[in-house]
Amino acid sequence: MSNQPTQNQHEAAYLSLMRGLRELDLRGPSVPSDLVLIGDHAFPLAMNSQGQVLMAASLYGSGRIVVLGHEAYLTAFPALVENALTWLRGDGSDNLSVGVHNNIRAVADNLSRSSFKAEVVGAFSKTLGVGVYVTDAYSVGAHVKDLVAFMKAGGGVLIAGQAWSWAGAHPKENTLLLFDGNKVSGVAGIYFSDHQGEVECLPVYPQIPSSWMAVVTGKDFEDDLEFLLQGVSEFDLQGGAVHSEVLVHGSLAFPIGTTGDRRAFLAGAYYGQGRVIVVTHEGLLGRETLAPFWINALHWLDEGRQGVVGVMPDHALKVLSKSGLKCEKTNFRNDLSVFVCTAYSDDRAKEIQDFVAEGGGLLIGGHAWYWAQTHSGQNPLTDFSGNKILNKMGLSLLAATIGGGLYKAPVPSQAVKDTDHFRHLLNRFAGHVTQGKELSKHEEECLKKLGQDCATYLNMKARDCSSYTQVVSTLTDILMKSGMPQVCDSCPVKKPKDHLLLSVGAEVYKVCPDPDALLPYLIKHNPLLPVVYNHKIKISANTAGGEEWISTGLYLSPGMKTYISLPEEIVNKGWQIQIGCQTDRLNHAELKRAPCVHERFPVTSNMMQVWNLWGGLIYLLAPPKTQVEGLEVTVQMAVPAPYYKSGVTTTAEWSLLRTAPSPWAELEFDNIILTVPSEAVRNLDRPDELAALWNDIMKAIADLAVIPHKFPRKERFVTDVQISCGWMHSGYPVMAHKASAAELVSINHAKSNGIWGPIHELGHNQQRGCWEFPSHTTECTCNLWSVYVHEEVLGINRAQAHPAMTLASRNARAAEYAKGGRKLSDWHMWVALETYMQLQEKFGWDAFKKVFAAYHKMSNFPQDNKGKMNLYAETFSQTVKMNLEGFFKAWGWPIETATEEKLSNLPPWSDHPMTQYD
Repeated sequence: MSNQPTQNQHEAAYLSLMRGLRELDLRGPSVPSDLVLIGDHAFPLAMNSQGQVLMAASLYGSGRIVVLGHEAYLTAFPALVENALTWLRGDGSDNLSVGVHNNIRAVADNLSRSSFKAEVVGAFSKTLGVGVYVTDAYSVGAHVKDLVAFMKAGGGVLIAGQAWSWAGAHPKENTLLLFDGNKVSGVAGIYFSDHQGEVECLPVYPQIPSSWMAVVTGKDFEDDLEFLLQGVSEFDLQGGAVHSEVLVHGSLAFPIGTTGDRRAFLAGAYYGQGRVIVVTHEGLLGRETLAPFWINALHWLDEGRQGVVGVMPDHALKVLSKSGLKCEKTNFRNDLSVFVCTAYSDDRAKEIQDFVAEGGGLLIGGHAWYWAQTHSGQNPLTDFSGNKILNKMGLSLLAATIGGGLYKAPVPSQAVKDTDHFRHLLNRFAGHVTQGKELSKHEEECLKKLGQDCATYLNMKARDCSSYTQVVSTLTDILMKSGMPQVCDSCPVKKPKDHLLLSVGAEVYKVCPDPDALLPYLIKHNPLLPVVYNHKIKISANTAGGEEWISTGLYLSPGMKTYISLPEEIVNKGWQIQIGCQTDRLNHAELKRAPCVHERFPVTSNMMQVWNLWGGLIYLLAPPKTQVEGLEVTVQMAVPAPYYKSGVTTTAEWSLLRTAPSPWAELEFDNIILTVPSEAVRNLDRPDELAALWNDIMKAIADLAVIPHKFPRKERFVTDVQISCGWMHSGYPVMAHKASAAELVSINHAKSNGIWGPIHELGHNQQRGCWEFPSHTTECTCNLWSVYVHEEVLGINRAQAHPAMTLASRNARAAEYAKGGRKLSDWHMWVALETYMQLQEKFGWDAFKKVFAAYHKMSNFPQDNKGKMNLYAETFSQTVKMNLEGFFKAWGWPIETATEEKLSNLPPWSDHPMTQYD
């Protein structure tokens, strides 16, 4: 699984088109059009130093097209024209006949000495029988449909001209759609624009030319927005629905509706000769309050044809019918003027793309966030059905979400700011880095989002698409020019520019053609560590407890690649390889490490190549409900890590292993695995004694929860320089700050100072929704385990275990709560814990264990806090055979009459601690 892309088909085409040419001298009287390129297949042949494209080529259907920015180039570059005709004829075709339009008969004269048979004709016709047709951009008028059909079926078209003079004579007309030449070339994603191209003598490059200066948008969309937003002042996205964000990345794509922080939920684009609008939730297609916009949208998509609008989603029919156009419920058909569908099927993606390219309108609604949540390990940009249709059109639905609300419609004259289109802003940023151009304050504020957008866009992995390779090469140039900030504890990243470089560095590294050349610019200090070769690992897994990480005891240095050979039994079964233990994604203003530093590779073959820019420990991830025993995995080359496993590693082996060169170490005990920086274990002499302590702690956690001593999966702890939230947080793994590493591996520290925080997080992992009352008890009931472990295992009294647990603090909180009117809105965290402590001090830990055990046997729990609190009061009362209704009421719990009746035959707890505040 290499990240080296093969030389793509466009590079091969470029080489054959430019064969034998050293330079293109465009200086002279002819002023060409700047060409605008969109889609996956269009690529530049000649680009000037300003990044303007003056010649280009593309594919459409089975055919090919070459576009020159001025008709004079057809005779000025005879060698290029011959190369073009050879390429356009297609591989393996022996049809040497070329149709040449009358207006450019000089081309036919030039060809008389070649092997091609030129035939001068007055117009294109289906019956010509030629392999390639050559025309200027002004003479295709009546034969557009036939010419497009000819190209789609495998024919070649060479077309040349400029559109700026036409545009000057037709100031109110849409050049992209109405200029004659664009009706053919635009279908294949190349447009003659109304901009004049700067001429110079251009060298012919060894590969497709690219430049960060390349113009990003070929149109100012003010007139489109004026049409679309007539009578529309706001977009009503109110309600509970969650929408996706849409990334606007094509040269002819533009945002229509955005949030206050400029994230788009509604966008449009030109594609070929047609148009598309995407809205990021299909429900909005049927929303009455958006009817004025949908009416405008359908007319914009229909382009005055007054054709049939085919509507797939039922709920949209009523609102869309108000447009006055003929709307009917139908699946996709080629004779429609506009097709309306959702983003959840790509069955006919290719047909729909061709329909739009050849002039149809597409209105598509849907979100990708739910798909992303339910398809872990898959890439929404490439695998989600809607994006298989939309990516080529310059729009992509993202996993990122946008909530409901009322969003202001933009003012058309100011709408498409440079900062709204990430490629514009990238262009400005590249100028800032490479030429020192100043950025405006607004542009600086947008840099963090630009970093996220670039990282997202790079996930499209569209290596055959020239605009994608353009972005990759721009970002590679930026990183090589400025380097990536060497973020760490002592040099955190705060500036938007550094944020951007940090979030794109790893993504560019994954997709750039030569990652090894880029590596030294990204990781400055990367010492060579000693390695082991062909290291064999036995793996067993029984994942009753959800996905499980299996440690290998091996580490990869930053950027280091290795091959892993895997047994057939786990290939394509949902297994993954993970490099890196820190799976928290960071979203902080100040970063002490990159936002995402782990990589995952789905196991899709027996031999996998893996790497991670940031390096990291190597894990195998076993999917849920998997059982394997004693399988063998071989890692070709890796750095050994200090790795201790109870019952496997001897004390003698450990004395050597603890010096292993990896910067990360792991200690795997019976029920918990601790991942810490290696310096924390270099002086650990007796891991077996530490194991015994943690085994006791984990047994105690199981005892209080009334679950078997052997956990369904071992808990994990990872200590990191920075985590996503809090000082620690629960989960798999529990994440903690680096400072906690020392206390996790020190018996002395645990027994003298306690380890409240780590046990608090392990307590979170034991909480159950049926006896939890969020948000009141979220940070409270987990502390039952902290108190229990400190007293029962570590021998530390609760008053010494945490400063908040002294008797004085506890009494003061209870008194203040009672004095404040015993309002549940004040019943949180330490205050709430006091309720449980009073129960514990009266009835002992045994009562809690019996209550938890009772819950294991119940089902059909109430879902609301009130119902759950009544069930808890009832269960606890029945367990201790005492009516606790008065006690819970004294704590402000909403005890119902039905509960009181159920408990009325039990003796009341009349002298409970809260009576003193009555």
